[in-house]
Amino acid sequence: MLTTVFVGRSLDEIRFWSRIMKEHSLFLKLGFRCEDTQLIGEANQFYAVFEEIERRSHTFTAEADPEQIRRFNVEVHNAASHIWAFKRKVLGLILSCQLPGANNFPLLVDHVSREAFYFRNRLEQLNSGQLEALPDAIIDENVFFLRIMADHAKFIGHLLDPSERQLGEQARNFSHDFDQLLFQAKDLESMRPQSQTVPLLDQFLDQNRISVKSLRDFKKTARDLIEACRIKSIIHPLLADHVFREAERFLFIIDMLDASLTSKQPG
Repeated sequence: MLTTVFVGRSLDEIRFWSRIMKEHSLFLKLGFRCEDTQLIGEANQFYAVFEEIERRSHTFTAEADPEQIRRFNVEVHNAASHIWAFKRKVLGLILSCQLPGANNFPLLVDHVSREAFYFRNRLEQLNSGQLEALPDAIIDENVFFLRIMADHAKFIGHLLDPSERQLGEQARNFSHDFDQLLFQAKDLESMRPQSQTVPLLDQFLDQNRISVKSLRDFKKTARDLIEACRIKSIIHPLLADHVFREAERFLFIIDMLDASLTSKQPG
């Protein structure tokens, strides 16, 4: 049973995050200047690496040999570590004003590097046998994803045309709301409730689920309008779908964490 869970969780993480890493490579490349040929070349290489990882992940089934999946996790962990280092290098170049005129926000580059670091850590956890979320891990997951959602709202607000006043105001409101949820999660993080405080953690997840659903629906509407050319923005249609899928991922994780809490309750 545990080996089946290990294989399934590993493949799920790799299939989701390898696609995200691939798309990050594209978004970074689109933000570089035409003279940044070395960085563009590196981004193209990472795109190819994660496209191949994504393809290979779909060749495995739930009945795959756990040792084979463990080795695959190590290989993917290595690739995630390298793209994390690339992203941090790019961030350093931007912050030291060595890429003037590039169209990658520093916060966006930091954002995508945090996701690469999260991905590599998840693979480490899986290979070390950590399959079920502990109370601390539940809080950590929400701190991570709430910050990601807050960032998304900020990016949407900045990439919309200034004339899109209503959508811009909605994005700013979501940014504020998720900043507040993040502050609440950080407060809970410092309190570090233990397993006996399951009702507190359960309420925490329920509150976040409601807010993430609202943001997910906003992203879906924005994505559909962008694809139909009904919004004035510089948001790439793939980026709009990308952030929508990450909101869906957060909801999936909230449900998984909630199920883990339910299984720990007495009786």
